[in-house]
Amino acid sequence: MGISTITASRIYDGQSKGGKGEENSLVFEYAPYLALSKTYSVDQQTPDSAPTMTAMVTGVKTIGDSLSVNHYVAHSELNANVVDTNKLTTILEQAKSNGMSAGVVSTARITHATPAATYAHTANRDWETDSNRPAGATVPDIAAQLVDFSVTGGIDVALGGGRTYFLPNTATDPEYGVAGKRKDGRNLTTDWLKKTNSKYVWNKADFDAIDPNATDHLLGLFEPSHVHYEVDRLTHDKAGEPSLTDMTTKAIDILKKNPNGYFLMVEGGRIDHAHHSGNAYRALTETQQLSAAVLAAIKKTDPKDTLIIVTADHSHVFTIGGYPQRGNPILGLTQGVGATTPDLDMLGLPYTTLNYANGTGYTGASNAQPAGTKSFNEAKGPWASGSEGHNPTSYSPANGRPVLTSALVTNPDYLQEASIPLNSETHAAEDVAIFAYGPKAHLFHGIVEQNVIYHVMAEALGFAK
Repeated sequence: MGISTITASRIYDGQSKGGKGEENSLVFEYAPYLALSKTYSVDQQTPDSAPTMTAMVTGVKTIGDSLSVNHYVAHSELNANVVDTNKLTTILEQAKSNGMSAGVVSTARITHATPAATYAHTANRDWETDSNRPAGATVPDIAAQLVDFSVTGGIDVALGGGRTYFLPNTATDPEYGVAGKRKDGRNLTTDWLKKTNSKYVWNKADFDAIDPNATDHLLGLFEPSHVHYEVDRLTHDKAGEPSLTDMTTKAIDILKKNPNGYFLMVEGGRIDHAHHSGNAYRALTETQQLSAAVLAAIKKTDPKDTLIIVTADHSHVFTIGGYPQRGNPILGLTQGVGATTPDLDMLGLPYTTLNYANGTGYTGASNAQPAGTKSFNEAKGPWASGSEGHNPTSYSPANGRPVLTSALVTNPDYLQEASIPLNSETHAAEDVAIFAYGPKAHLFHGIVEQNVIYHVMAEALGFAK
């Protein structure tokens, strides 16, 4: 959720409400305090999500792919003793040690890098279940670390995707019939139920039926992998699943029962996934849903006693360009002030306001993709070529750029053009924004290292040394 994502989402949100868009603001943009965050990791100029979230929840920067261990641990370290010796205490662990409640919520797998950094310690973010680990590894997998987390009664709320990572390969998923991924025979969903006043849910009906006053530990796993994008959630999910706002609200209602307070991490993780697929529409609508979740959190809390921080782990190579007139559809073709037809490039072809520097939307031929516009197809991978309804009528002979139309580029499945062909768009290295409300929020100002976020939370919670 880089600055360009916030800007484009702000405009999209405003236009979806009938306005021109530019004057609109997302909920978190009203925060009274803000800063910019430097996102580099110890060994990466452009980072991945594991070291960036580690910085935010431990106050220490580390190497790529590592979750809450210091940079002295080699990548994919097999030895649990080495990892344990070099693990970094997270803000969630500190909260639990101080008698607070704690929860993690995500639209990604709950074992994915961002949520995992709050509770797990490993030198490879991909070891989400035991079958992901190589032979000889004694480091527990991430799913097991979540369920086995034992500090002061364990994690109280965990809501997101990744169901098959908790099920043995002898069991089948209750919604889709696919096999679980665990080789150790453990069913972590039943292990979770050993906790006091605990519940496990995998569909929206059971989720909605949860009484926060009667539930102290809630595990919700709503898809075998990541949950559906918000725009697909109601039509694509067989058993139904809650929205990010629904999960945030339920989590707060359970956690707020603790008079000592709570720590809650909420991630709109599919913003990142939509960008990797080169699909701006889903990135913007996911950001719109995150804004709604922030509003729900604001309504359920008091800025006198609750610090709310909204930020990103990194940016994406997502651009807003051209000279479109005020109110021009943000997902549409660029059309200048006073113009009645789209602006043209030096090939005499129209182009969009939103594009990517690299990724799946490359429209020329590559050694892995045919020429032509690509359309979003989650079932078949990040891109699909030649999908019906997403093909231009002709191409420029100079470089294969398509002849774009408004109907083509505003289709929700359209992948914006990319300059460099990759099978997945990459992260970007520029600073990202931090927005904050509540106690110690004033400590965010200027340009800060990403690990400062942890230190502000620790100061607000009284954990600062």
